Amino acid sequence: MRKSLYVSLVFLFQVSFIASAQNADLVTVNQLVVIANHSGPVISKDIYGHFSEHLGRCIYEGLWVGTDSKIPNTYGIRNDVLFALREIRVPNLRWPGGCFADTYHWRDWIGPQEKRASIVNTHWGGVTEDNSF
Repeated sequence: MRKSLYVSLVFLFQVSFIASAQNADLVTVNQLVVIANHSGPVISKDIYGHFSEHLGRCIYEGLWVGTDSKIPNTYGIRNDVLFALREIRVPNLRWPGGCFADTYHWRDWIGPQEKRASIVNTHWGGVTEDNSF
């Protein structure tokens, strides 16, 4: 077994060496040109947004407190979080993000809150998601 393995490895080495020697005449030239005084295309700031995920209390009690909360909010979203996101200049915040997006379906989040289906968030501890956000 060892002898046949050794012979096979020597054969493969010789074949690869011969193949590379045959291709030695083929020369490929790669070239990179940098034009430093040309600004190039403008990339939209909206491409570089952020996402939020259901880690601990990141959404519920973190970002979302509901419209009836005593915590100052705009449409249920905490004002201090909105101001902080503006201060660090987040162009957009995508939700859902990360693993939670794997089981998310937009239809679960439309309609009156009391009629929305609940799901179990299997990615973050089996927490029941009531789809109120």
